[in-house]
This record gives sequence, structure tokens and C-alpha cells, in this order.
Amino acid sequence: MFPLNTPIEKLSRVGKVSARYLKSLGIFTALDLIYNFPYRYEDYSSILDIKDLKPEQTVTIRGKIITIKNRRSFRKKMYITEAIIEDITDSIKVVWFNQPFLIKNLRVGDEIFISGKVESDNLLGLQFVSPIYEKINGQKSLNTAKIVPIYSLSGNLTIKQLRFLVNQALNSVKLIKEFLPEFVLNKNKLIPLKLALKEIHFPKSFKNLEKARYRLKFDELFLIALRSQQIRKYLAKSIAPAIQFKEKEIKEFVDSLNFKLTDDQKKAAWQILLDMEKKIPMNRLLEGDVGSGKTIVAALAILNAILSGYQAVFMAPTEILAKQHFLTLKKLFSDKIKIALLTSSEKTTNYLDNQLSEDWLLAEIKNKKVDLIIGTHALIEDKVEFNNLGLAIIDEQHRFGVEQRKKIKEKSHNNKIPHFLSMTATPIPRSLALILYGDLDLSIIKEMPKGRKKIITKLVSEENRIKAYQFIKSEIKKGQQTFVICPLIDPSDKLGVKSVTDEYKKLSQKIFPDLKIGLLHGKLKSDEKDEVMKKFKENKIQILVSTSVIEVGIDIPNATIMMIEGAERFGLAQLHQFRGRVGRGEYQSYCFLFCDNTEKTAERLSALTKSNDGFTLAEYDLKFRGPGEVYGLKQSGMPDLKIASFNDIDLIYLSKKEAKEFLDKYEIENFLELSRKLKEIKMIDHLE
Repeated sequence: MFPLNTPIEKLSRVGKVSARYLKSLGIFTALDLIYNFPYRYEDYSSILDIKDLKPEQTVTIRGKIITIKNRRSFRKKMYITEAIIEDITDSIKVVWFNQPFLIKNLRVGDEIFISGKVESDNLLGLQFVSPIYEKINGQKSLNTAKIVPIYSLSGNLTIKQLRFLVNQALNSVKLIKEFLPEFVLNKNKLIPLKLALKEIHFPKSFKNLEKARYRLKFDELFLIALRSQQIRKYLAKSIAPAIQFKEKEIKEFVDSLNFKLTDDQKKAAWQILLDMEKKIPMNRLLEGDVGSGKTIVAALAILNAILSGYQAVFMAPTEILAKQHFLTLKKLFSDKIKIALLTSSEKTTNYLDNQLSEDWLLAEIKNKKVDLIIGTHALIEDKVEFNNLGLAIIDEQHRFGVEQRKKIKEKSHNNKIPHFLSMTATPIPRSLALILYGDLDLSIIKEMPKGRKKIITKLVSEENRIKAYQFIKSEIKKGQQTFVICPLIDPSDKLGVKSVTDEYKKLSQKIFPDLKIGLLHGKLKSDEKDEVMKKFKENKIQILVSTSVIEVGIDIPNATIMMIEGAERFGLAQLHQFRGRVGRGEYQSYCFLFCDNTEKTAERLSALTKSNDGFTLAEYDLKFRGPGEVYGLKQSGMPDLKIASFNDIDLIYLSKKEAKEFLDKYEIENFLELSRKLKEIKMIDHLE
């Protein structure tokens, strides 16, 4: 037994190379090994006599080595190790390929377990080909004669090596403290943590395995639910400005618009305005598909706050989006309110068009000369001070944690926490939202504004590539524009997928040498990106070759074609986001998907050609690809779910219910181990 924080380099049979590969799997300590769960299992628990073996069975036999030798295959120039194993009932041949070292490990007379699939040879009868073996030497079997774990591997790590290391680490499992109170364990029929951790790796039965999985899944979901409920509880104790609904003025503003609000927009706006009337801070997520009209709903909340004498702040993840929101809201509000744009490269307002000094603009904000401040998340830096802030809106990918709320409260000088509205254009299935956004109330806009033409989406085979290029050229001649999306910035032979730099060269030099083509990717400086987007908006660039940097929020009404290279590399939800960058104007728009020709890819991507409903596509993607791939959760601040799944709907609801009941009755600080465990998990309590 050794301490749980023992570095893996200090464990038996771990050298420098193995340690490097283990670290690439996220395994740095003995505790990491214990929490590195198998992704599947092989059932070698059925031990049969040799005489009872049948073709295609996956079984284990126990026998003695009668003969073992190496020979060379002249045709393929490989070593073949052949052995005869016998028990009291019969004997069978065993064959291994390219493992000549086996005759040093296995000798005549050794008793061994052999586990694998029984194969049938027309000439030689039944035999095992490349089975797993384990010598019987009085020690516990890790690789045969039981249900054995299968782990993800890296480099030259072997499955046997990883099983040995995990088993070694499990000697210290007794040092892991139970963190769930006994009444929670009993109520939910959960097995003890130490037992669950042993059984998840080396289960004595599949029944035990299911009990272990259930316990460990509950742990993950319960901790996340507790953190969400803590935020709700914190907000319930906090004071927010009660912002009265200015019905007359809001109605006049809505009537002045040159379009009608959809029913979903009206419903979402009403939910938000009702929340803002309460003294408890609003904590709401406005979720709407691409082009569903979330900005106008946010605008109604902004106007209502400002009419009541409060400032509002609108934060975006990038400078490009911040500027786009500034231009959109400037046009929408006309001169009704004073708006400022504050980013690292731009300091301007809608009432003074020229570039302003940062100090002057900060003074305007502090002295409440500005009603609405738009910028990136730098707006919550120390130098920015608000004056009676009533509403904070944050667009895409980021969240306000408790610390950020406290910081904004201190900066707004009214001793109150503003109302918070998060917005996302990524359709999120209900089960995922319950975990990702368990602390927020949801408003969903599914209905699309009337008059939007459905985007025609097609899978394009390689033989039709030239036709697609010809179609693109014909559309550009009509004055339209095209996006071309690639998975990578630079060429990658290893991945074999297209890069924007290669595609840009090909399109500009060979395919469309007479057209104006631009390049956009994440390695460009902020002002370079802005310059490219400015030229594209002004139609000085006809084709924009880009990475996924354009996924969210870029609005070019004149762009009618979205061409995606390596489409199989993206999730359906992300492809749907790309597609949403076109079809924003009056013209018919198209999305062309270029991908590998595998049947699996074609089946998945065909869903995109049939449906324009982002929520339906997100559910499909969650089922077939998993949340990490679909939503990039490793970058979102989402805790790493090692064993629970977003498809564990019943358990998600149960953990949320249990967390709420627990915090309604108890103070978490009174449960030392649970409180410590809760602090360990990485939640979205910060802005990236």
C-alpha cells in the first residue's frame, strides 16, 4: 500500500517511457489509475474442459503445456509459436504470431489459463489463435478466467501492463474515504465507494459490475447537481434590482419593428421580463437555433432595464461577435439608448462615431453616460466600473460563476447582483442541459422567423466536385458569396484531412484564380481577423476559406453557399452551426458536404440533409458521437464525466432531486468529506 498521490513513476514496472504514455492518458498518480475506468470488458469467466469446446465460443481453459516451439513462416517471414495444451479430458493446439519471446516465458510443464475465441481449421480441427494466456502461479488472475477490463491505451502500453498497474494501485483503495453520507447511500441503495472502485475494474460478476457502475455514475451526477443547486441557493439569498416591466414602452418598440415576433420569441421575452421583476437574480439560459432571433429577445430585456434607470452589459466571446452585436443593436435601437463598444482594438459609441480614448470611455461608463456596454469578457476586468448595473447578458460558450457575480456586484456600486441572461445558438438536448446548465432556468426558441428559405444541403461525392465548383462560380457571378470550411489550419499528414492553408492555395491559384479569396483562422491576430471579416462583409472577398472560427454568430446576409471539407470530422450540431452562417438573406442558400465515402459517415451526415431542426440533430449526435465530441466539453469547463453518460436520463433526474433535497435540509459544510469532494470537481465557476 502506498499514498494515493504517489506519482506513477514511483510505481513498480513503470519506466520513463511508460510514465509518458500514462500521462498522455491523464494518469499522473495512483489515484488517477484507480479512477481510470475500463471502457468495456471481456468475459473469460466461463472455464470449460477441452472436450466441451465448440467453434466460435469465447472461453477459458485450464491446462498444462505439453509442447511449445517457434518456427518461421517462409511465405510471410514471421515467427509462429505453436503449443499443445492438455487437461484431463483432451488436448488442443494454440498458435501465436510474431511473439517468439513466448518460449522464454512459457515452458513445457507450466500450468496456464488460455482465454480467447475457439477457431475451427479444416485440417487441424479446433484451435486457439493468438489467445490471452496467464501462468497459474498461486497469484490472483488479472487477465483470464474472469471478467477482465479493457482500457484505452497509448504508445507501447499493453493491456496486461495497465491491468497490473491498476491492481497495484487498488491496494491503496482503503485510503479513499467515503464521502456520501450513510443516509444517502441507504436511500439510493448504493454500494460503498471502496467496493465500487474494486468491482469496476475486476468485477466478480456482471451483477456486481452494474452495482459499481451505478454507484460511480451517481457520484459524478450528484456532485454536479450539488454544485448547480449551491449556485441556485446562493442566488436565492442574493438581492437583485426589481426591474418593473415597462409594458407601454416595450409594446411601442415591438410595434415599431419591421417584422413580427414569433410566438416562441414572445414567450421567451415574457419569461425573462417576469424574472427581472423579482428581487432574486434571474439566472436564465436563452437557447435558440441558428437564426431563430435570440438577439431581439435580448434587446427587449436590455431596453426594459435601461427604461427603469439601470445599465446593461452584453458580453461576447470574440471581438468579431462583440462588434457585430454593437452594429446590430445600434441599428435596432437607433438613438433610443446610448451604446458603447469596448474591446482591446475598438472604443466607440453610437453617439460619437470616431475612435475614443479608453480612459474617456471608462469614465462615461462609470458616470452612467452610457446605457449599454458591449464587449468581450474583458468587461469584468478591474478597470471597468459600472453604475447601477441591472442586467448582464453573455453570449455563447461562457458562464458566470459565483466569483464573477460577486465581482460584478462590487463593480456596479448598488450592492445588488444584476440579473443574468446566458444565450447559446447550440441546440442542447434536455438531458445535457440538466447537467451543463442545472443552475439555470431555460427559455427555448424553436420556431423560426417566417420567410426564411430552407437551406438545401447535399452530400457531394468526389466525382461531383467539379460540378460543385462550377455551381459556386455561377452563384458568385450573381453577386453572392461562399464560405469554405476546413478542419485544420495547417496540413497534417497524420490525420489526412484538409487544412485551410492548403485549400486557400488550391482555390486561389488553381480553381478560382479570377476570384477574390480570403483566409481566416484562429492563429491570425485580432485586427487581422477583423480586417478579413470587414472585407467579406463588404463583398471585397467572394470566397472565405476558414476554420471553425466562423461557427458562431457571424452574419453575412449575402453569403449563400457553405462548403465544408472533411465534414466527417465535425459533429452534426457543429455542421448545423456552420450551415446557419448562410440562408440569412432573401436568396436561396446551399450547404455542400465533402467527406470520406464510408457507409457510417454517409448514414450520419444524411441526417443533416433531411433535417433543419438543430434540436433533432443534437439528439442524434449525442446518441451516436457522445457529448465530448459534439460540444467540445473539455474546453467548456464541464467536469469530466468518466463513467456517467448524458443518456442516463433517469439517473440525471434522480441526482438532481437528491441534491435539491439534501441542500434543503442540510448545510454542506457539516459533511466534511462531501464538502472536500465537491471542491475537487472542476465546474464552470470561471470565465475562460
